[in-house]
Amino acid sequence: MEKSFEPGQIESKWYAHWEQRGAFQPSGQGEPYCILLPPPNVTGTLHMGHAFQQTVMDMLIRYQRMRGMNTLWQVGTDHAGIATQKIVENQLAAEGKSRHDLGREPFVERVWQWKEESGSTITNQMRRLGVAADWSRERFTMDEGLSAAVRKVFVQWYRDGLIYRGNRLVNWDPALGTAVSDLEVNNVERDGHMWSIRYMTADGAGSVVVATTRPETMLGDVAVAVHPQDERYAHLIGAKLHLPLTGREIPVIADDYVDREFGTGCVKITPAHDFNDYAIGQRHRLEPINIFTLDAKINDNAPEKYRGLDRYEARKAVLADLEATGLLVETKPHKLQVPVSQRSDAVIEPMLTDQWFVDLTSDVLADGRPGGRTAITEPALDAVRSGAIRFVPENWTTTYTQWLENIQDWCISRQLWWGHRIPAWYDEAGNIFVGEDEQDARRHATTEPVGALRQDDDVLDTWFSSALWPFSTLGWPMTGPVKNERGEVVANWEQDKLFLPSAVLVTGFDIIFFWVARMVMATLYFTKQVPFREVYINAIVRDAEGQKMSKSKGNTLDPLDLIDGIGLEPLVDKSTRSLLIPQVREKVEKRIRKDYPQGIPAIGTDALRFTFAALASYSRTINFDIKRAEGYKAFCNKLWNAARFVLMNLPEGTINAPVGAPSTEAERWILTRLRQTLTDVEEHFATYRFDLLAQALYEFVWNEYCDWFLELSKPALSGEDAAAAASTRHTLLVVLETVLRALHPIIPFITEEIWQAVAPRLGMQGQGIMERPWPDARELPTDVAASAEIEWVKAVLSGIRRIRSEMNIAPGKTIPLLLADGDEPDRARAIKFAAQIAFLARTDVPQWIEPGAEEPATAAAVVGSLRVLIPLAGLIDLGAEKARLGKEIARIEGEIKKCEGKLGNANFVANAPAEVVAQERQRIVDWGTQLEALREQARKLG
Repeated sequence: MEKSFEPGQIESKWYAHWEQRGAFQPSGQGEPYCILLPPPNVTGTLHMGHAFQQTVMDMLIRYQRMRGMNTLWQVGTDHAGIATQKIVENQLAAEGKSRHDLGREPFVERVWQWKEESGSTITNQMRRLGVAADWSRERFTMDEGLSAAVRKVFVQWYRDGLIYRGNRLVNWDPALGTAVSDLEVNNVERDGHMWSIRYMTADGAGSVVVATTRPETMLGDVAVAVHPQDERYAHLIGAKLHLPLTGREIPVIADDYVDREFGTGCVKITPAHDFNDYAIGQRHRLEPINIFTLDAKINDNAPEKYRGLDRYEARKAVLADLEATGLLVETKPHKLQVPVSQRSDAVIEPMLTDQWFVDLTSDVLADGRPGGRTAITEPALDAVRSGAIRFVPENWTTTYTQWLENIQDWCISRQLWWGHRIPAWYDEAGNIFVGEDEQDARRHATTEPVGALRQDDDVLDTWFSSALWPFSTLGWPMTGPVKNERGEVVANWEQDKLFLPSAVLVTGFDIIFFWVARMVMATLYFTKQVPFREVYINAIVRDAEGQKMSKSKGNTLDPLDLIDGIGLEPLVDKSTRSLLIPQVREKVEKRIRKDYPQGIPAIGTDALRFTFAALASYSRTINFDIKRAEGYKAFCNKLWNAARFVLMNLPEGTINAPVGAPSTEAERWILTRLRQTLTDVEEHFATYRFDLLAQALYEFVWNEYCDWFLELSKPALSGEDAAAAASTRHTLLVVLETVLRALHPIIPFITEEIWQAVAPRLGMQGQGIMERPWPDARELPTDVAASAEIEWVKAVLSGIRRIRSEMNIAPGKTIPLLLADGDEPDRARAIKFAAQIAFLARTDVPQWIEPGAEEPATAAAVVGSLRVLIPLAGLIDLGAEKARLGKEIARIEGEIKKCEGKLGNANFVANAPAEVVAQERQRIVDWGTQLEALREQARKLG
């Protein structure tokens, strides 16, 4: 092994080796264990959330593979309809062209070209993270096999009466010209206004005042609603109002939706441009009036003077006219939650458009067949209620069931060119014909088409194809092998359906409805199986202060920056590659300079993965701190150095197991501790407590193996007992090899590198650590008596070392050691381990002070009823030490007074940031702890 651990040198070597020899492919033996990768967008790059989530999945796959499971980590990417189309449209715009200049087919060809050239960025980054994914089965939601599955599902649901086309309200992006899902809409707080407008009664005898944040939509009002029990307006229910500026009359209606305590208690109803109003309009059979074109301009349903105006220009004109007519009652500032498109930053407009929907709400269809709630939604609810699918943590079950119990029909069409084109055709009379291709549509036609057929221009929502991921990636509905564009077999349903259901889905809570629930719906409907048995909801990664990571805040972290390390200037340039605003660039640079004036040091993949594992609790969010990651880089270094120590203390050749049990108590103790650690780790894997798993392994390796067993082995290695030395060498090696296997799922690269050096010394054959079985805790011995004795030795040694540290006694100086009090077991152990204690603590052979004998001035440590005493005479200058302690006590007392002064200042407590006040309070606690220890030390010196 090299003298120092250099992660960059070993990571590329081992990943290429694993992939080339097919180490990640299913073994074909053992019980099937499958994990589905939530397919990242083909446009994406690896971010901290991806890295965290994929570390968790990789740990599970490697662990189960070593346990003998037939593992498959099914990976692939999503075609990301809107995002991908936008990238290519931007490229065309830079050339002075639009997609319409190319036409549909050439544009789609251009997108495929971009995908081939740039669409593998994130999968290459995943390799850097060490993911044990079967890349030979990588799928793409637009590949031939998955496209066939999409067509099959659409057609089957349509023929079963569960897909329909209708004119309904959807989220409309006027910049992109398409409907978008709720997940693609951000609600952003903005400063706006609330305008109060007077609506006169038709007879001119009275009026009502309504308040709105969107006065331009008044042009599409069809009613004003009041609460049915609001006495102020009871006499107006059923009456007509003049709708200002339009010449139309609208009714006053009564509806329980209205909050009579809010504002005036009157609400304008615009069903074509508000989701709540749409629901009210349906209840009262009100005909909606759409006043916007698809690019958010006023259409011909509004008065002529406003037609053609942009919605915000129309707002100004409407307000000016209302004020001129005396109907604008009040204008006041108001904070708004504005729906904004993630893809275009345009404000979303609720819009009535013709779209395709999946029925998820009807109990029975018009022809008597089961509706969507019965056929799709209820089975998905029952799967969780019955325990067939389990959420971890369990509280997310409530989120899942509440969403499904209050579900709406699913809008599945998008007005794009890139995506799965809807397999529906129209004849010249407007009749719809659905089939997997035009010929299939004609074969299933119930009426003769009139004239030529043209295919629907829309494509399907990307969540539609993603909903089929659990079974479409395994080859459904194709018969026989499914090949990719290179002719390589990527799936075979007859062989691969054994991986359905998959074992666990690892995903975020924000897509429980958009993806998790829809996979359950589709998989149950088409395969009669649940898609997965468990759903582990991972936390969201935030920065060290708990803030959401965003480029505008300058607190984003690139996982590859952490792995490789990067100097300050390149880092700033890279982190702001899509941010050209100087103020944003300045924020990023300032934040990094605060802790890392020279940039971020390289920590390597293993340290990053260990950090993620250590943070992976049941929390909803986790705070990522680079300094903690540096701590796990130190852990990797410690493991590396421990392995070098073991190997350097071995003779040449294979180290054979000694005859009989291990010779020393230290060996029997470390094997007992290893057994318990492995038992705990297996329990934590089963319960998805990766934080506890990482903690158990960290404490065993750092504290028990490196800090204690390596030390406890030294007397045997350097002693005259050849049998004890040989046994200790073997145990050192066996425990190291075993813990390397236990650590491998978390830190695969360093464990593989060390294992390759360790395994031959134990006579082990095989190409790599992944081929070794997971260590079976039951095969390890346990020795309670030996463990108790070693814990006693550790306590004695710790007491001696603490006294040395407190008294500033040089570590290399041999010191006298006295023992007092205690019981018979203490005396027996003191005799038994006298040589080891003297060797490891650098003391003389311990001497007992008999009861009643005069004791010299000593510093003491207590182990049970035993007192461990270090005589001070000749070791330190008592006077000088007392003077030093006095000065240090006075200094700390001064620091405490400073903190108390700050906290006693009401202005400081009220105005300083909360974290600064908390820091001062913690400083008092820390200083107090130190002060008490120094005072105790002074008392020991008299």
